[in-house]
Amino acid sequence: MSRIKEALQGKKSLIGFLTAGDPSAEKTKEYVLEMVRAGASLVELGIPFSDPIAEGSVIQEANVRALSEGITTDQIFDLVADIRKETEIPLVFLCYLNTVFKYGYDKFCKRCKEVGIDGMIIPDLPYEEKGELLPFTRENDLDLITMIAPTSADRIRELAKDATGFIYVVSSMGVTGVRNEITTDLSSIVKEIKTVTDVPACIGFGISKPEQVAQYTEIADGAIVGSAIVKLIAQHSHEAAAPLYDYVKSLADAVTN
Repeated sequence: MSRIKEALQGKKSLIGFLTAGDPSAEKTKEYVLEMVRAGASLVELGIPFSDPIAEGSVIQEANVRALSEGITTDQIFDLVADIRKETEIPLVFLCYLNTVFKYGYDKFCKRCKEVGIDGMIIPDLPYEEKGELLPFTRENDLDLITMIAPTSADRIRELAKDATGFIYVVSSMGVTGVRNEITTDLSSIVKEIKTVTDVPACIGFGISKPEQVAQYTEIADGAIVGSAIVKLIAQHSHEAAAPLYDYVKSLADAVTN
């Protein structure tokens, strides 16, 4: 059984995101382990990219900071290998297609397997074009995570039926970032997904408060928190471990089981 399936299936989950290399590779490892200790079920690691089109200003700025510090894809692979020495939590890359293409699909996916990455989320990979990457992800036991947005209503079943790992349900239109209110009918989207698959459906984009985590894990299998975590790290930089633990624990404690 894959790490993702073992961690998420049959239970409600909190998924946390942070940008690799912000404020440093060493601190990224420390912060991942703090999130694990605080109760996260899975961690997404963002590979910094110069044009992260799905990201709001908070994560864009984290990308800039990490790239300015000189972080590279190879250094991030080494970072993951180092994290793997201390935890078996599922780790997923959030990256952009150009990063994978430039590195080489085969080489990138093999390296993922070597260091212990369990899957990839690629926001700018069209569903219709994922076939060119799937042979490499399947060969290396990687889940290519499906994203379903509010605009996908007429083909939710098509998108969900062959999903693996978990399904990333995008809460609202636009880019990532904290939202005070989410008005999308997410319950209907999740119900539609559940008619064709038992792969966990987790809601992300805009979630930042424990009460939101409680609300969305009531209707879905998990809640994904990214920008709020990245913002906290930006505020505290190299001293973020304690506030990060407290914040993630408050979110994990709010998960509806």
